[in-house]
Amino acid sequence: MQNDFIEEKEYLRAKKKVKDIKGFYAHLVVYLLNTPIIIAVNLMFSPSFHWFWFSVLGWGVAIGIHGLLVFSDRFFGKEWEEKKIKELIDKNKT
Repeated sequence: MQNDFIEEKEYLRAKKKVKDIKGFYAHLVVYLLNTPIIIAVNLMFSPSFHWFWFSVLGWGVAIGIHGLLVFSDRFFGKEWEEKKIKELIDKNKT
């Protein structure tokens, strides 16, 4: 019975990880497809001022942070989750 619970918990965790990875790649594809459009619109309507750098770099930083959160278990990974769960359980006992 306990093993079934652990396996289900691991399955749900893996399923969430796959969903997060899919979300990151969708975010990346939208960024890569929209960046040339943003640059083209800027150069067509305001060739003397390159404002596209603000959106391209800002969005790029957001993509980088998203990637770190998805692919780096160091930040909010399994160990952190288990530690936080234990901390909350202990806090509720007192």
